[in-house]
Amino acid sequence: MAKNLETSTVLEVLRPVQDPELQKSLVELNMIRDVKIDDGDVRFTLVLTTPACPLREFIVEECQQVVKTIPGVKTVSVEVTAETPQQKALPDRTGIAGVKNILAVSSGKGGVGKSTIAVNVAVALAQSGAKVGLIDADIYGPNTPTMLGLADAKVTVQKGANGDVLEPAFNYGVKLVSMGFLIDPDQPVIWRGPMLNGIIRQFLYQANWGELDYLIVDMPPGTGDAQLTLAQAVPMAGAVIVTTPQTVALQDARRGLRMFQQMQVPVLGIVENMSYFIPPDRPDQQYDIFGSGGGERTSKELGLPLLGCVPLEISLRQGGDRGIPMVIDDPDSASAKALTAIAKQIAARVSVAALA
Repeated sequence: MAKNLETSTVLEVLRPVQDPELQKSLVELNMIRDVKIDDGDVRFTLVLTTPACPLREFIVEECQQVVKTIPGVKTVSVEVTAETPQQKALPDRTGIAGVKNILAVSSGKGGVGKSTIAVNVAVALAQSGAKVGLIDADIYGPNTPTMLGLADAKVTVQKGANGDVLEPAFNYGVKLVSMGFLIDPDQPVIWRGPMLNGIIRQFLYQANWGELDYLIVDMPPGTGDAQLTLAQAVPMAGAVIVTTPQTVALQDARRGLRMFQQMQVPVLGIVENMSYFIPPDRPDQQYDIFGSGGGERTSKELGLPLLGCVPLEISLRQGGDRGIPMVIDDPDSASAKALTAIAKQIAARVSVAALA
């Protein structure tokens, strides 16, 4: 019976298997490729829509189970790769060559840990195999270089056909541009809106990003010039809103969220940071320093997904200060696991939007 096995038979039995996020057949999405059959041994490639697919193991297992039901099949081997889809183009906004998806990580107010979320999500995506860039758009308070272990790095500026081109710094699999590379550590940035607009556009269009699956933009807090510049300049795959459970943070988060919606930027969901405190000497205890459940209530009220809740741990702050993101410094910690899961949720929602 094994000699009669054909590629069409394998594809037919796999046709009912769907991508759980896209709710479409893997075969119809051309996610099953390079089927090879050798004396009952079946091999094929599963091409996911993101290296950070949160349901990777589930999809592989389901594929193996259905193929094994074919008479004559002895073994089933699945090679997994990924091709991140390109976000949809918009006629009034200019994309960045080679960059597939541009994401904003934003907040309504400062102090909610937005940059911590942006840096760790970027590194988690890079760890999954994605090509990732990060723009520190907080021009007045550029601290992502410190968090990414690049406080002493220098970006080079080269002459290009259309002006100066920045060469991003690089660490932990992430390319980074930041105002922090262009000024002295204690130098304040005292700029009005037009200058802010200009530097953000330079970071977008005059940096050597190369090929990227995701370009994450760490926004300053609020709903000001930086947010307007980004939303009006480039087609965005979506925005992620960071808040704490505290009422005042949630109030400002809702304003920031509404701004992106008014600018026709999809809001991918809400991240609740500092959800609870875990003392290092009592890891089984949790303290709701900033309240509890605020992110979940807000997400339900606004009809948006809660992408995840990140606990407050002393080691999370220490990692940021030492320039070692938590997903690398202590990947088994509660906060690192939450951040990795959030990165996967973001990637999944970007893929769904791109292929909708």
